[in-house]
This record gives sequence, structure tokens and C-alpha cells, in this order.
Amino acid sequence: MASNQRFSGYPLAKEGPKTPYKPMEYNNPALRGWPLILAAKLVNYSSFLAKATWHNANFDCANNIEELHKRNWHLQPIVTPLAPDGVVQTQAEITPELYERQPEDLTGRFYSAADYHELFKAGKLTPLQVAKALLPLLSREQSSSEKYAVACTVTREDLVLAAATKSTERYAAGQPLGILDGVPIGVKDDQDVEGYVTHIGLPYNAADPFFKPATETVWPVAQLEAAGAIVIGKLTMQELGSDISGCNPSWGSPVNWNNPAYYPGGSSSGAGSAICAGLIPIAIGTDAGGSIRVPSSYCGSYGLKPTLHRAVTMKSAVCVVGPMAATANDLAITYRIMTTPNPEDPVQGSFALSVPPSPTAKKTIGIYWDWFNAASPAVVKVTKNAVSYFENKLGYEVVDISIPYLQEGQGSLSVWALIEGIDHCQGRAMDRNKPFANVNYCNQLLFGFASQTPAADMFKHGQLRGLLMEHLAFLWKQHPGMLILTPTTPDAGWKIHPGDQAYGFSDGSMTIRNMMYSWLANTTGCPAASAPVGYVDPEVGEGKLPVGLMAMGEWGSDEQLLAWTKEAEAYLNDAWDGGRSRPKKWVDVVDISKDVE
Repeated sequence: MASNQRFSGYPLAKEGPKTPYKPMEYNNPALRGWPLILAAKLVNYSSFLAKATWHNANFDCANNIEELHKRNWHLQPIVTPLAPDGVVQTQAEITPELYERQPEDLTGRFYSAADYHELFKAGKLTPLQVAKALLPLLSREQSSSEKYAVACTVTREDLVLAAATKSTERYAAGQPLGILDGVPIGVKDDQDVEGYVTHIGLPYNAADPFFKPATETVWPVAQLEAAGAIVIGKLTMQELGSDISGCNPSWGSPVNWNNPAYYPGGSSSGAGSAICAGLIPIAIGTDAGGSIRVPSSYCGSYGLKPTLHRAVTMKSAVCVVGPMAATANDLAITYRIMTTPNPEDPVQGSFALSVPPSPTAKKTIGIYWDWFNAASPAVVKVTKNAVSYFENKLGYEVVDISIPYLQEGQGSLSVWALIEGIDHCQGRAMDRNKPFANVNYCNQLLFGFASQTPAADMFKHGQLRGLLMEHLAFLWKQHPGMLILTPTTPDAGWKIHPGDQAYGFSDGSMTIRNMMYSWLANTTGCPAASAPVGYVDPEVGEGKLPVGLMAMGEWGSDEQLLAWTKEAEAYLNDAWDGGRSRPKKWVDVVDISKDVE
């Protein structure tokens, strides 16, 4: 960030204690089928077992850190870069370079908003043709032989065709709204879109008063629709966003088209699946512990977890709304439009527009190598090669850093996210005496023991959050503009276990491992982005697995991260042997749309 940027809530720069890093070790058994059902019921009927499970999950991780006793609470990590006094901010500019299309002969090329925009302007294709081509693939009512439709919970054909017709008319009149006009996008099914029921991954229940069509669209999605983007449907997600594999026994688990033997990642699983299949270039997801970045990594696309409350103020201290895209340019376009300041939102509306970094700014990468090297050898090899490219080809200085209490911090994020999930669940329960009755067995288990958390513990977690934020502020004072790099996930994918779809599954050890890097940005409110930087061979199935590299930046440095994703995209396209890879069953939407009347 620029040195003259004013902030509200910026933490004191204070170095934390030096603590050794050791990957967390848990003895949580993977539970499936009847063992899962039994465990869920026992934890909810026996407070003794619930408390024992709570201790085994290390949910008291912050209680014995003496350093915290002198720290202030940070119950929300709200750090806001403020707009200059007297400046009325509007939407960020969509600058000319974002209209540039990738070379036609680029290996593994995905369609972008710029591709659709040029085709529509030239009259070679219309938004209505694209919409009509996509509906049979994504609508569960128009099921096809492939499993593309599992990525969508609901499509509203009437709304889609009406929006596509209006967009087609604008292009015919030579008056498109901009680069997103007519471009199909998807929205994760925890965000309201007018006319759609918001399921949050829960099975539909007609008797549930909360399952009513939304009467208003959430601000960031409304800005995209105002720019002409067409919401093609609500995208499948892991129930209540409580895990990161992407498994949902109620709606079906979306496919990772890179290798269908692996999950797409969650909880924004439908978004990851639809983008990697080529069905849509852009999706809107949410991220409370990696739920944008993990599916982006598993599926080989681009994802940005913005600074907390940057797109919309949510009832959360950890969760944000953010973009996912097939290309780095589309990630930037979507971010700039969806973060238009909302004059009726006192937090989001006060954000200064994020500013791209100066071309002459010093480039610095910070790496905590003990943490970085805890990933699998294959992932470490791929991501280290990318770091070398940034250092040797792009002029980044790589500096060694350390971050305290990473093990305890990750456990703390798990507690916080689950307590928020419990609050959301109780707030919409049909029977307040049985608040978890409508959730799957996995969440019954998680919420059953997480609900044992004493209220006083949340203050300890807030103190640990404050310590981490102050330490990060110290690092950025030492190295202004530094990006902290890690793999996005320590493993390239999450294998599907036979029978998972019946009831779902709970594998706490795998969840914790694959959130090893993503959690820190949620705990501290910092922005973070994931970009694919290579591929590894799978253990099972057909198709290589993408590997994601993640950069976390200072509060408000979202545009700096978007510039970094563009550099990472160039590395994958030009420096990775073989370039970008497209799934075998990638859909050529442009080609099939040309045959639509």
C-alpha cells in the first residue's frame, strides 16, 4: 500500500514472540456411513462426549498462551483503507489492458469476458444464444448425460432468458453496458439473488419459511448485473460452508473435471467445477477459511479473498464475498465492478478504491520456509519453481520471515468459523429446541462439539487474532508492500472415497491439513489470492492435478494481488512446461452456442 494511505483500525506494528513451527497433528478418525451417524447422535446427546471431542479437536488452543493476557481483544479484524476526505468514489475503472484477449493459439486457453464481448460486438454470437446453450447443461430440469448440472442447485430459465434478451438488444443497438454485458456468471448458493431461493447447501424443505425467493440481490452481485452480467444460476456449495472438500450428499458433489476421482474443493465447489469445465468464465464465491482459494487451487483457476468487508459487510468476522475466474483479467474486472462503494453500507462504503501498484515499486516476497515446506514434496517442488521465476525473472526480492502461533491460530480460526456457523444455523432453525435437526450428519457432529466452546474462550481467540495482526503489521513495516507466499493447499487434491455421497463424511485431519495456509487471511482480515502454477500426477484417476500458489497481502492491497495473479498467469502460460492444461471434458461454449437459433 502507498505510504500516505490512511486507515481505520490498522493494528500496532509489534513483533510477536518467536515460536517454532510444527504442523498440527490430530488423531481425528475419518467417519463415514453408520459410524458418522452414530458419532453425530452421541455428540449431540452426551455433553461428556461432546466436551471430550472438543478437547481432542484442540479447541482450547488459545487458553494456555500466557502472551495473550496482556493483549486487547480483536473480535473483528476490520482494517479499512479510507478514501480521502471530500472525495466521492464511484466504480473503479476497467482499464484498457483488461479488454485484451489472450492469443488464440495459447495452450489450454479458456474463454474470457473479453472474448464474449468481442464476439457479441461483432455480431458473431449473441448473449441469448450463449444462455440457450448453457441452460441444458446447467439446469437440473434439463438434465444431460454429463454431470455438469451438479454444479448448479437452481437455474431460473425465465430470468436468464429475459436478461439475455435485453443484453442482445443492447448489442444490436450498439449500446452494450461494458465488457461484462451478456457474459454468463454463477453465484454461490449462500448469496441472495432476487427471484432465487438461497439454500446455503441445505436440502430444500417447502415447509421451511427461510426457503423463500430473495426479494433483493446482494450488493456485489447487483453491481455485476448492473454491468450486464447474466446470472446463469445459483452454484452448489458444501452445506453451510463448513468444510473444504466440496462433498454435499443432499445436492450432489460437483465434479473436478481435471480429474473426476478428486473433489473440486469447497465450500465454493460448484463455482470451481463450472469454471474448470469452461461453462462460465466468472463466479462469485465466499471464503471463511479458504472456500474461494481451495476450489480455485484444486480446479486450476484464479480466486481472490478480498480484505474483510471489501465487497459487502457480512455478519461475520472471517467470511468475505469474492471473485473466482478462469483468467486473471476476469478476476480483476469482476473485483473492480463488484466492489463499487455502497453509500448505504457504512463499512464497505468507506473503503478507498484499491490502487494498482506502481510499476517502479519494489517487489518483495516473504516466505516462512518451515511453514512453506510442510506441504507435500510434489507441491513444494512446483511452487518453489514458481517462486524462483518471480525472483529471477520478475525481480522480486525473497526475504525470510516467521509468524508465531500458527498451529494455535489455525485451531482458533476453526473454532470461530464453526461458532458463526452455529449462530447462522440457530437463527434459521424451525425448532429452536433442535437447532441442528435440518443439517447433515457431518454438521451435526461439528456443531455438536463446537457448541461446547465457552463464551470466554472467544475473547482468547480475539486476543490471538490481535497478536497475529500486530505481528503482520510489524512485518509490513519492515518490508513495505511484501507479499507472503505459500502453497494454496499442501496437497494438490482431495481423493473421493467410495460411498461418500450417501451421508457425506467427516475427516477433520484432512480438513485441517488442507487449510494449513488459507486460514491466516481469514483470521486477520487480510486479502489473499490463489493462482495455478503447475500440475502434478494423481494417485488415482485420469488427469493431472493443478497446484495453486497463494499470495497474502497487507490490508487493502487487493489490486496488488490481482497484479500478482497476472504475473502468475504469465508464468503458467509461458514458463511451465506444456503451459496451461484444460480438462478433457472442457466445454467449448462458443462453438456450441453458434448452432443455437
